[in-house]
Amino acid sequence: MQHGARHRRTAVAVAVALAGTLGLASCGDDSSSGGGTQTLTWYINPDVGNADPSAEKGGQAYLAKVCSDASGGRYRINVQLLPNSASDQRIQLLRRLAAGDRTMDLMSIDPVFVPEFAQAGYLAPVPESLTPQFTQDRVRSAVQASTWDGKLVAVPFWANTQLLWYRKSKAQQAGLDMSQPVTWDQLIQAARSSGTDLGVQSSLYEGYVVWINALIAGAGGKIVNNPGAMGEDVQLGIDSPAGREAARIISTIAKGGLGGPSMSTSEETESLDLFKAGGANYLVNWPYTYGALTGDKSDVAATTYPRTVEGRNAAPPYGGIQLGVGAESRNPDLAYQAAACITNEKNQATYMAKAGNPASRKSSYQDPAVLKAFPNGIAQTISRSLDQAVPRPQSQYYGDISTGLQQRFSPPSSVTQQTPKTAQNFIQDVLKGEALL
Repeated sequence: MQHGARHRRTAVAVAVALAGTLGLASCGDDSSSGGGTQTLTWYINPDVGNADPSAEKGGQAYLAKVCSDASGGRYRINVQLLPNSASDQRIQLLRRLAAGDRTMDLMSIDPVFVPEFAQAGYLAPVPESLTPQFTQDRVRSAVQASTWDGKLVAVPFWANTQLLWYRKSKAQQAGLDMSQPVTWDQLIQAARSSGTDLGVQSSLYEGYVVWINALIAGAGGKIVNNPGAMGEDVQLGIDSPAGREAARIISTIAKGGLGGPSMSTSEETESLDLFKAGGANYLVNWPYTYGALTGDKSDVAATTYPRTVEGRNAAPPYGGIQLGVGAESRNPDLAYQAAACITNEKNQATYMAKAGNPASRKSSYQDPAVLKAFPNGIAQTISRSLDQAVPRPQSQYYGDISTGLQQRFSPPSSVTQQTPKTAQNFIQDVLKGEALL
């Protein structure tokens, strides 16, 4: 417990010290618990609409308007746009929460930060009366990512998962039966035989950890074996047969020159561009890929994520956004009512069809607008993948764990069978306070 308390005190001290640099004038806004229409502030992550409330965009700002209108005058939702990167979003939210900002009514939170916020006591309890509404008709991975210490602490909003995108003609030429699960080794062989590359994300950033985690989980392992443990009691599973299998696949692709001309700096956009240009016939990437492709898409298809090992189900990456309500919010009950509106079946389907971000509600995948936006079975593939998806490690120390993995697994061409052990030892030293990131 002492390690956890120390970790939280340090985070809070830094956040409070820096809060003044953000100009948190909004701490004293007009949101109050008095009568009349209450003002709720929703800190949203960037999407296609950003702060545009138009129906054509259909983003989070639009949902804020729809739910404000539907509240019957009980509340009005104002939106505040967060920075682009998940890390910067975390920092801004953390600073405001630690400073006791009373405007933290609704927050769009990257799922990897939910445990940290919950452990620090920054999230208001989810009302028991709304728990069934927030968990029923939801994909399994979204509920899992919203849960900490056995309790639902956030609301599943939109979910995300990576698919395996491929060109049907090239897969047929390679002798791959894409109606059945394929392995990374099969894709490696197909890339070699065709003289093309594989679209992956392995730059020094969070997306690389998404791949590492999916590979380890797909081999039956876990990066963190005991979620919730404190400090030096955290048991890591990186130095394991599953970790070494993940390292083998990364190393094979990198050293074989199969990850594209700039694999060590490849993120989602770069790998998508490689696929668009025909430099790769196979790509692991998020569902927005389909909408980002232009021209004739008749030869493009999607299936579930590649298996790490033959005979074991893949563990597709899970992403998305959870909705959190700040513990210091003046109107937590109204905020959760707003969250219920934002995530109802109709609004989930609208957001998925127009913003392109997959819904956490299973029923939304049967909506005609969703089926039009994600045709040819892609909507159903996303839904299946989300039920199979595995979130990244749930730990209040996730930031340290992620950064340690990025550093020790970079560049991908340097990865060997010793890398999992090196990474695990380094991260353990960081958690003990004996090393710095």
